[in-house]
Amino acid sequence: MAGYNTIRGLRVKYLSADPANPEAGQVWYNSTTGNLRVDGIEGVGAWSSGGNLNTARRQLGGAGTQTAALAFGGGPPNTGITESYNGSSWSEVADLSTARDGLGGCGTQTAALAVGGYSTAYVGTTESWNGSSWTGKNPMSTARAYFTVFGTNTAAIGAAGYVPPNSATNASESWDGTNWTNTPSVNTTRYGLASAGSGTQTAGLIFGGDSRPRTAVLSVTEEWNGSSWSEVNNLNTARMYLAGCGIQTAALAMGGLAAPGITAATELWNGTSWTSNPNSMATARSNLCAAGIQTTALAFSGSNPGVSNATEEFNISLETKNLSVS
Repeated sequence: MAGYNTIRGLRVKYLSADPANPEAGQVWYNSTTGNLRVDGIEGVGAWSSGGNLNTARRQLGGAGTQTAALAFGGGPPNTGITESYNGSSWSEVADLSTARDGLGGCGTQTAALAVGGYSTAYVGTTESWNGSSWTGKNPMSTARAYFTVFGTNTAAIGAAGYVPPNSATNASESWDGTNWTNTPSVNTTRYGLASAGSGTQTAGLIFGGDSRPRTAVLSVTEEWNGSSWSEVNNLNTARMYLAGCGIQTAALAMGGLAAPGITAATELWNGTSWTSNPNSMATARSNLCAAGIQTTALAFSGSNPGVSNATEEFNISLETKNLSVS
């Protein structure tokens, strides 16, 4: 097995105190405490308040990062209002062409995709955002709402959802920037689910939701590898109308409607299993939206039971910890 000096090109330092500014991954021995130490270990995630949305709403679409996010659509009543977040406050920008709630969204603050939802009827309407305005594109094959989308505004996957007149679907579709194409169906038919898969069309994760007619909220998690869906380990807290963000191997799930009621619970996915984060959101809510990655995320909007404009930021800091020696 290669030693630290082989991997890093450095020997483990023997110090009487921790270094003032260690590098992530740096290892040293503290002779005063008698501990082998390492910097750059992820700590426990914590939520803090962000700037409120200008328009309180639920069941909207979102895209972007913690410091550069986009929120669009939602209701009630159905709206096309779009807001941009700069890391501290939201400002209103150009509206969607089609006002709607229950839509899906993905992409970045300057290149986003808004898909589906409910307007005066269930729609497959697709719009692309270029940083200043929305442009109509070809619609989804299956009109739907309360589903999930991940990827970019030129390469995305839309999965599951609620379809008229009163049922859920397992249909999955792929977006190439021009057209939607049917792809293999998800294993568990559901709506009100969340996803992670920021920036990629071939590596996604979907989780939570409910069947139709409603029976029990779901904890089911599935992975998309670009050609098929496979079931993996379940969420710890089954829920629907939750929010998710991140990537397939490092996702974040938050909020939602669980069996006992609306929850603020937060879970982290490591590529294999979900772990409950000790700190929950300050505002328990369902029908919320999220943006960002697992270590720096943004949660906004929702309902409990009235509509909310609350925004919260999630951060996992890097810490220095002791290494176990056996």
